[in-house]
Amino acid sequence: MNDSFKRGAAEGVRRMLPLSVGLIPWALVTGVAMRSSGMSAVEATGMNLLVFAGTAQLGTLPLIASGAPLWLIVLTALALNLRFVIFSAAMAPSFEGQSWARRLSSSYLLVDTVFIICAEPMKRSDDPEWRWGCFLGPALWAWLVWQVFGLAGVLGADAIPQGWSLEFMATIALMVMLVPMTQVRAMLVAAVAGGLGAVLLRDMPLRLGVIAGIAIGIAAGFAAEHWVGRARAR
Repeated sequence: MNDSFKRGAAEGVRRMLPLSVGLIPWALVTGVAMRSSGMSAVEATGMNLLVFAGTAQLGTLPLIASGAPLWLIVLTALALNLRFVIFSAAMAPSFEGQSWARRLSSSYLLVDTVFIICAEPMKRSDDPEWRWGCFLGPALWAWLVWQVFGLAGVLGADAIPQGWSLEFMATIALMVMLVPMTQVRAMLVAAVAGGLGAVLLRDMPLRLGVIAGIAIGIAAGFAAEHWVGRARAR
């Protein structure tokens, strides 16, 4: 860890701290939800460590609890995480020249908040060690916050009153992360199209309306990005 790495890590963590507040209720809600779905504390903690993707965890829990077929659970998790394909592609140039081990660990640690705060600063830097520090610092911090408060939700699920409505806090946390992303036109189009699609198709069987909405949002986002690119080229 040279000085350049440390400066990058410090900058990344500084940017991450305000958004960490939104991770806390989301992690708590996810921990409680896993226990409420019938998982043991060990199973819930294992899922938190292995999956490390709150949206996918919350989205698949109703399917797991209802005994849905495995293929549907896997398909739902993949669909809910499709945005990371876009995030990864956008950040890939910043990892040019990095080792395979670093790229692999980055794929596990990449979350929405890290993409929001790191993508642009990493693009602007020509120092690979600074870029690596700028990613790894906030990514590890986000992982730690998620695991600690997720575990708190798992262990304290029985003690949290049902009337607290923590699910609403999780929705607010998601909105806090969504708003900065919608400053990019393609992201805004994707969010609106995907949200409308999911609402209009909510009556589809096996909760496939959510997957359809995600597909619509991704297609709309790619189309918007293509149109914006063509407009700039003129």
